[in-house]
Amino acid sequence: MARLGCGVTNCIYNQAHCCCKGDIMVGTRDASRETETCCESFADRREDFYANVVECPQERIHVDCEAVKCRYNENCKCMAEQISICGDNAHSCGDTLCATFTNS
Repeated sequence: MARLGCGVTNCIYNQAHCCCKGDIMVGTRDASRETETCCESFADRREDFYANVVECPQERIHVDCEAVKCRYNENCKCMAEQISICGDNAHSCGDTLCATFTNS
């Protein structure tokens, strides 16, 4: 499991820069650089939206990863010790990215 730092503060799963989802999916398959990746698990936090989040904020979570060109991707799992998801003011998963992506 990777240590996740999440800077996407308006995601419903973000609490204190940790993720309450329990696991996330980083996409996309053809990414060649970090700006071509995204957190497919992102969900926009709107004032009128309620999320039934069961998990407590976790510092370490499972990260599935479709970005097969990343050096940390092993069989579609992220093997980095620590990852960072970014995307201040994101409104869709396309507004997020995996800042840890490193081309293999």
